[in-house]
Amino acid sequence: MTTSASRPSEDAISDDGTVTDRLVEANERYAAAFSDPGMDARPVLRVAVVACMDARLDLHAALGLELGDCHTIRNAGGVVTDDVIRSLTISQRALGTRSVVLIHHSGCGLEGLSEEFRHELELEVGQRPTWAVEGFRDVDQDVRQSIQKVRTSPFIPHTDDVRGFVFDVKSGLLREIQPH
Repeated sequence: MTTSASRPSEDAISDDGTVTDRLVEANERYAAAFSDPGMDARPVLRVAVVACMDARLDLHAALGLELGDCHTIRNAGGVVTDDVIRSLTISQRALGTRSVVLIHHSGCGLEGLSEEFRHELELEVGQRPTWAVEGFRDVDQDVRQSIQKVRTSPFIPHTDDVRGFVFDVKSGLLREIQPH
């Protein structure tokens, strides 16, 4: 695995550049060798993966996925929000997915975070966020709740293959969580 800390110095950011400049330059190199794979928007494996945005989760590598295999939906905590339900609904109803994999992980930044965060934010910026923090204390229970939200959504037609996991950031292993 290559990380930013182990990349050669030629990929380093110049003194006057930004991280975004580095990303744009990387895209130019990528595009120079790119050829259209001829895929459409329908995932080959007919699966949607909902996961946390944590930078330690390399979902494609961890799950043995290739470009075009799945839809990937990520947010803080891998929380099943209204927008995740929206994305899953489009994924299934318009683009043919049939399975949903939910992945939370150990050491998540949302663990222990409370709605007090919203209150502090409101005091700081003068406006209350319209979204919930969705913090949790028990990652296993949060996965169970996520499974239940997907399975009971009236908008998602295919709920017989909805499974949830906790990814261990130290070992790289998934641990399946059984719903109650």
